[in-house]
Amino acid sequence: MTGRSWRPRASRHIDTALGPMVVALGVDGLAGLWFVDQRHYPAMVGWPGDAADPLFDAVAGQLDEYLRGERRRFELPLDLSRGTAFQQTVWRALLGIPHGASSTYGRIATAIGRPAAARAVGAAVGRNPIGIIVPCHRVFGADDSPTGYAGGLERKLALRRLETAGGAIDGFLNAP
Repeated sequence: MTGRSWRPRASRHIDTALGPMVVALGVDGLAGLWFVDQRHYPAMVGWPGDAADPLFDAVAGQLDEYLRGERRRFELPLDLSRGTAFQQTVWRALLGIPHGASSTYGRIATAIGRPAAARAVGAAVGRNPIGIIVPCHRVFGADDSPTGYAGGLERKLALRRLETAGGAIDGFLNAP
């Protein structure tokens, strides 16, 4: 479940083309991937630091390949157990949005059998603990507007360009 007392079994900072991120490993796999300046960034007090776990290298390597436009799908074990049952359902639905496609909060609400829950879906999407890999950046407003993204709208739009136009994320950190 969610909460301030959760501690991963290990955590590590990594550098990416979109900025520094923190990787957290749970019991069953990758449990967290956050930009260090994003909304809903976890309080990391007391978290165990870097451990010699090959999953860290797999996350960093696959994320780098994705951001260079060389990977379309991640092959990593995920640990989504920290969310409520509803949040976990939404996060699993995000995994079904194909690379290069997008969805809306309303379509996700309908897909999970809760058509009147678009706002609740939006809240769950905003609390997604595994950015990029659980692709909350593929969710847009009903009018295709780039509504919210915990990592910032600039990153959300950069990820959309990466997936729809191809190429790589270059110069994001140096962009005006």
